[in-house]
Amino acid sequence: MSTQPRVDRKLLEILVCPETKGPLEYDAENQELISRQAKLAYPIREGIPVMLTDEARVLED
Repeated sequence: MSTQPRVDRKLLEILVCPETKGPLEYDAENQELISRQAKLAYPIREGIPVMLTDEARVLED
C-alpha cells in the first residue's frame, strides 16, 4: 500500500503545462506531472502539483 498522497483525478484532467498550455502526463512513481512538449517535470508535493517553471525538472532526451 502506497503512503504517497493521492492527486485528485479531476484536477489532473484540467491542469496544463504553464509553458506550452499542452497536456500533462501523471507519473505516479516519481510524483511528477510531465510535459513532453516543454520537456519539463513538475513536482507533486504532499498531493499538490507545483506548477512553477522554476521548480520543474528538465527532462533528458
